[in-house]
Formats: sequence, structure tokens, C-alpha cells
Amino acid sequence: MSKLRRRPTQIFVATLLAATLLAPATGQAAQAADNPYERGPAPTTASIEAAQGPFATAQVGVASSSVRGFGGGTIYYPTSTSEGTFGAVAISPGFTATQSSVAWLGPRLASQGFVIITIDTLSRYDSPASRGDQLLAALDYLTSTSSVRSRIDATRLGVMGHSMGGGGSLEAAKDRPALQAAIPLAGYNTTKNWSQVSVPTLVVGAESDTVAPVSSHSEPFYTSLPGTLDKAYLELNNASHSAPTSPNTTVAKYSISWLKRFIDDDTRYEQFICPGPGAGTTVEEYRSTCPF
Repeated sequence: MSKLRRRPTQIFVATLLAATLLAPATGQAAQAADNPYERGPAPTTASIEAAQGPFATAQVGVASSSVRGFGGGTIYYPTSTSEGTFGAVAISPGFTATQSSVAWLGPRLASQGFVIITIDTLSRYDSPASRGDQLLAALDYLTSTSSVRSRIDATRLGVMGHSMGGGGSLEAAKDRPALQAAIPLAGYNTTKNWSQVSVPTLVVGAESDTVAPVSSHSEPFYTSLPGTLDKAYLELNNASHSAPTSPNTTVAKYSISWLKRFIDDDTRYEQFICPGPGAGTTVEEYRSTCPF
């Protein structure tokens, strides 16, 4: 009988040990329950720098003749919906360019848990304002009539773009405050004041850009955004205007983190953008309104 009984001290130690072992699992479950939009495993530097994320992807072409308001494009999406629906992002190319110039971002971002559409514009010469309208038209198509609409949470949307497409992403953010994130990449726009924007915005500039110099484009864009806004400015070190048009680990890494943090409300990614990177081999400068 005495072998089956425990002294009070033994009972206390056993209880304390059980509580210690159970606490992390309980905390993780509570965190997951608090944010139903988390998709994929906890991120690491390696996972957000990888060319392929945790989700297998597929793609489908969108003919220009089948849509209105933009010039067609390509949709990239996670093949599994076992974790639920996904946020979606529309991406525009720049002046005279086609979707091929931003195509690398499609599978890269989709494999991290987003539905992505890279678009062709109605004309290669469309203005940033027109490209902003087309980005919104592409999002409307994605969420309403596209073949992947059932995979998308229409309340969690964002825009990106390169050059005039980047300027277009600012236009779209200004016109549709319900967006969750905007990322202009080496953006170009003759409008410099974006104080009306209320969408969390990551401005990416390139130090050696002679087409849209940061001093007259990306930096004024960033500084004109409200000081109360969740915003950041990332300047690529020794990079040209075309840097975001081919696979670029720095662009991908911080774009993924920004989209995850603000489209998915996933604070696990805040560690990469707050306080953000210091100046180094790939980054010339980073500033933000951290903490987000």
C-alpha cells in the first residue's frame, strides 16, 4: 500500500513538471486559435529566403479575352486547401513590360501561402493610375469569377508592382483602403504625396536606379505616407531599376514577411521586418514605423 502513495512533496513536483511540459503546447494551440489566418510552419530565415516555400503550387493562364479591366495574366496558387483559404495579391509590370518581368514572384510567393496573379496591362504604355485600376480589376476577378475564387479570402488582399506598376500599387492602395498590404518595387509615379494612403506599405527602392531614382521616387513616396501608418522603406544596395525583375532573395524575403504580417496578420514574421535589416551587402538602408 505504501508504494502506491505519494508524499505531498512528490505530488507537488509531479504537478509542476506536468504543467511545465504542457504549457508550451497549450500556448502554441492558443496562439494558433487566436489567428485563424496563419498558414504554414513557423518561419525561419532559411524558409523565407528559399526559392520554394512549404506549399506545392500550380498555375493557370488567364486570357485577356476572358476578363475586363486588365490584360489577362497568370494565376499561381497553393494546390492544397487543408489549412483553409488564402490571401491574394495582384502584381503589375512596369512601363513597356509584360507580366514576364514579374513572373518570378508568382510561384515564389504562392509557395508561401498566397494566391498570386501577375497581370498584363491593357497597354504597355499605361500610366500608373491606370495600372492601379487594373490591379484592382484583377483582384475583383480573382475573388469573384476566377477558377480559384473558392481558395481565396476576399477580405485579405494586397497589391505589388514594378516601376510604373509600383506607382500603380500606390494608386490602388489610395483608391481602396480595404487592402491589407501594398509593395511598390522601384516604383515610378509623378505623384509624390501619398498622405491619403492607409494601407500598410513597404516601399522598395534601388540605390543605383537611374530610371526612378530613390531621391525623387521611393524616398518621397515613403516620407509622404502618414507617420501613423505601418510602413517601411527598404533600399537595395548597389541595385539598378531592373533588380526586382529577376529572382532576388532580398526582395522576396521582405515581401513575404510584409505580406504575411499584414495580409495574414501573422506576427511570427514581424521578427524579419521589425526592427528590420541593418545596412550590409544587399541592403543599403532600412527604416520603418516599427513596432507594428
